[in-house]
Amino acid sequence: MKRRDFLTATGLAAAGTLGRIGRAESKTRQSQREYYELRAYRLKSADRQKLVLGYLKAAAVPALNRIGIEPVGVFTVLEPDSPDLYVLLVHRSLESVVAASRLIAFDPDYRKAAAGVLDAPKSDPAYERIESSLMLAFEAIPRLEIPTKAESRIFQLRIYESHNSLAAKKKVEMFNTGGEIAIFRKAAMNPVFFGESLIGPKLPNLTYMLGFDDMAAKEKAWNKFRQDPDWNKLKEDPYYKDTVSNVTNILLRPASCSQI
Repeated sequence: MKRRDFLTATGLAAAGTLGRIGRAESKTRQSQREYYELRAYRLKSADRQKLVLGYLKAAAVPALNRIGIEPVGVFTVLEPDSPDLYVLLVHRSLESVVAASRLIAFDPDYRKAAAGVLDAPKSDPAYERIESSLMLAFEAIPRLEIPTKAESRIFQLRIYESHNSLAAKKKVEMFNTGGEIAIFRKAAMNPVFFGESLIGPKLPNLTYMLGFDDMAAKEKAWNKFRQDPDWNKLKEDPYYKDTVSNVTNILLRPASCSQI
């Protein structure tokens, strides 16, 4: 057997194994905390965005699903001048995180469908760079939730940076056991995921995503949250003082190929 054929056969066999493991874990280990990989595709133009969206729809998302990584979220940025894309991968285990890129590279259907991106020349690449973060789901929300399927739905991605690791842990605790997530739910600020960042830029930080039926629903929910007496009491607790040093807020819309 030729080396290339051997590697392909080995990769596909491993992909099948990982897919079975992922599906079994999703059914039998429902309390397990998931890992979230958030990829930001940095793009220079609307044409490049169209190319990468086509690649995600035809090649990457199906290949990831075949090895048990699902759902896959694909999002455009609501800012009109940003062609960037965000991709959210849900991993059941660290094994999945480590193996995913290698396994889909051995998938012949993936390589064929991805040719437009993989064969792009150095002088005109499909994307400038991919920035990636790895997160562990919060204990209070161990698994991803899909709160809305409205055609007009939007998602809000928020990153809370902290000035040191102790402050970051306290902010995670504020959500997990302090009651902030419960207040979010009460205000119809619907969680998609909450993750403590393990690897990536701007550490230490936590990242979360909320889903809303539309922009009006987002504004209504945030106003309700700000006026909630439980929130106004919680934010004055000195134990949680100065836990956040910077907030990044990004509004997203799901692409047609998004499974979230």
